[in-house]
Amino acid sequence: MNKRQTELLDSLLKDCKTQEDVLGQNGLLKQLVKGVVERALEAEMTDHLGYDKNNPQGNNSGNSRNGHSKKKLQSDHGPIPLEVPRDRQGSFAPQIIPKGQRRLPGFDDKILALYARGMSTRDIQAHLFEIYGTEVSPDLISRVTDAVEEELSEWRNRPLEEVYPIVFLDALMIKVRENSRVVKKAVYLIIGINQEGVRDILGFWLQTGEGASYWMHIMTELQNRGVEDIFIACVDGLKGLPEAIEAVFPQTQVQLCIVHMIRNSTRYVSRKDRRQLCADLKSVYEAPNEERALKALDAFAKQWTKYPQIAPMWQRNWHHVSPFLEYPNPIRKIIYTTNAIESFNRSIRKVIKNKASFPTEMAAKKILYLAIRNKKLSGWQNAVNGWSEAANQLSIIFENRFRNDKPFTQNI
Repeated sequence: MNKRQTELLDSLLKDCKTQEDVLGQNGLLKQLVKGVVERALEAEMTDHLGYDKNNPQGNNSGNSRNGHSKKKLQSDHGPIPLEVPRDRQGSFAPQIIPKGQRRLPGFDDKILALYARGMSTRDIQAHLFEIYGTEVSPDLISRVTDAVEEELSEWRNRPLEEVYPIVFLDALMIKVRENSRVVKKAVYLIIGINQEGVRDILGFWLQTGEGASYWMHIMTELQNRGVEDIFIACVDGLKGLPEAIEAVFPQTQVQLCIVHMIRNSTRYVSRKDRRQLCADLKSVYEAPNEERALKALDAFAKQWTKYPQIAPMWQRNWHHVSPFLEYPNPIRKIIYTTNAIESFNRSIRKVIKNKASFPTEMAAKKILYLAIRNKKLSGWQNAVNGWSEAANQLSIIFENRFRNDKPFTQNI
């Protein structure tokens, strides 16, 4: 800020003694916004007519100023009354505040930010009035949030990258009102890690129940949007998912979440046995190779006959557990758990936890999309820790399938 600007601010603030004098309903900031907008409108009128106010050049020009009309704008500082200049021909169309606009830029973003946090229409009304002294109608809130639908549609149909070395798949449950009754629906989410290690939500889908046919639909949609190859798909055992992935992407290795396997193993274990049992299980999933892991699992089964269901569960799922053992530690650390998507789901649940049910499926989709958009804006997409080393190893293991010729030398 230069000296002249500092002196101007000092002059404006010299009579301001309290926070209310600056930020209040009739404070300096609100008056400045009003003054700047009205001056800009007058400048636009001068440009439209081609001559300054009270300039004789305008005599007999065919058009001239014709007073002002009143307009009230909703803003972050509360309602702002404006004097909008008019011309006799009615041809003046201001650009800074177009005809029909009743809200300053940024005000709609406030509504969307509140909506994205799961607030109801009534809560949003109360919040805007309490904070800004601004009264908004339910219809206005609906119009603002409905404008998200087109953006949502574009996002859900956007082209994807050709190759994702690793993807994570998971689901969470929500309640939606449908045909006068409330039904549970699964929200399926997919996070992809691209070849640069950047995470992205590839999409979300709502469906009643789960099964191989719907997962097949999702996988086919990914393929139609440009995905040609996935190296490793990390899942937590959703019904029909491994079969659907392998049907559409036959080269993909499906990896069950090791953490979920451990949780399922300890579900019925007594507290006094849990620590030792988990330590013995560790010798299975931390084995240096599959041969050693199978020996450790056999030893575990013989030792823990007290819990006969655990070892058979690992044996039944071994086909989708064992791929993990083929990789070096930098890759294991990334695919060891689906926490990458579970932590994302937790942030989504914070948004929807106050919703007993959504009035429509589209209402649920809008809130989910806005929550995802907010999460991405927070820097969530930053590259995965340790990706440089893992990517170099993946490029060797999947040598003929990598599409990126750049060396992975960045220190992440």
